[in-house]
Amino acid sequence: MTRHYTIGTPLAAACAAMLALAAGGVAAEDYPLRPVRLIIGFPPGGATDLVARIIAPKLGETLKQQVVIDNRAGANGTIGAELAANATPDGYNLHLGTLGALVISPTITKVAYDPLKDFSTISMAVQLQNMFIVHPTVAAKSITELIALAKQKPGALNYASSGLGSPGHLAGELFKTMARIDMVHIPYKGGGPALTDLVAGHVPVFVAVISTGVPPVKAGRAVALAVTGAKRSPALPDVPTVAETPGLKGYEASNWYGMLAPADTPKPVIDRLNRDLAAVLKSSDVRDALLARGIETVGSTPDEFTAYIKSEMAKWDKVIRAANLKPN
Repeated sequence: MTRHYTIGTPLAAACAAMLALAAGGVAAEDYPLRPVRLIIGFPPGGATDLVARIIAPKLGETLKQQVVIDNRAGANGTIGAELAANATPDGYNLHLGTLGALVISPTITKVAYDPLKDFSTISMAVQLQNMFIVHPTVAAKSITELIALAKQKPGALNYASSGLGSPGHLAGELFKTMARIDMVHIPYKGGGPALTDLVAGHVPVFVAVISTGVPPVKAGRAVALAVTGAKRSPALPDVPTVAETPGLKGYEASNWYGMLAPADTPKPVIDRLNRDLAAVLKSSDVRDALLARGIETVGSTPDEFTAYIKSEMAKWDKVIRAANLKPN
């Protein structure tokens, strides 16, 4: 959905912003006067939810209002993104957007929102790697052994991800292409459900966001084969990158989340949220809590975040075309 207006002058735009604030019942200098909703496109237990629950309380302190998390899971985060895109643009509806919902899914299939036109960007929030983990009974303790296992029975080995078009899905498809193997993708409605099935032995391989994969690996309930970034993660320094595997040099598939609001959210509110989120991301307690899970905090201006989303669209479009991905 895209909103259309006939007024186009700078003065008219300023008036429109003032009217939007008035409609929300608050002036820019008084924002916020009530709790703020943060829409998450995934269920509790996954990486997006984890990041939100670490950031939200601290952001609430700076805003002096509670930030309430609203989990709307499904379709690789696009259900939550659509809800956020259609929400009232008054500063009381925010969205922790993901690479999957903002870039990958819109490239693979039609979604009911425009990632660039239907949102006002606030700031990049975090960057994180994915990782290949397996159930302890799987006869592969390295990426080399996983490739050999897949080649023994082409098409018989399944791998899970947090959803169709998720970063884990794309990381898996890029891996299949470069390793020249055939594995079957099993999409879940989030990292939490996928992890539950991996630990239970219902699916052998999971390309997980690193924050989801670290706890079961450290608890001995899963085995880490490799991380998908350009360098090893401080959270698991002994786990190699996929690119360290012979024949897979140059492999890289990282992930990120950023804060957005519905399009036409007044600029004074966006500016306030950008300043407050920057302070939250720089705070040692938030930074350390996320880094322990392999997640790095990243701040940006709204314009920088918009430019980054555009660059990611160009990058992943090439990967999706090369893998010939289609909606399931």
